[in-house]
Amino acid sequence: MRAIAVYEAKNRFAEMIAAVEQGEVITITRHGAPVARLVAIGVAAGTGPEQRQRVLDSMADLRRLGSDIEMACSLSDAIHNGRD
Repeated sequence: MRAIAVYEAKNRFAEMIAAVEQGEVITITRHGAPVARLVAIGVAAGTGPEQRQRVLDSMADLRRLGSDIEMACSLSDAIHNGRD
């Protein structure tokens, strides 16, 4: 991954797009601090089967965590009391 300053990025945009299409990740900086990252759509979306499985596993973990919890009042009462 390489870093490039904003002012340079606007002058080399087409070159940066070509590099990203080849799999490179480019960090855009302003005054040396990272402000944006330019990545290919497939990389940014994380649409691979591994990512999908991680999300499904995380959702299942969250459901298991919540299944053991008992509230002392109804959900509507908890919401009402939380607004006070």
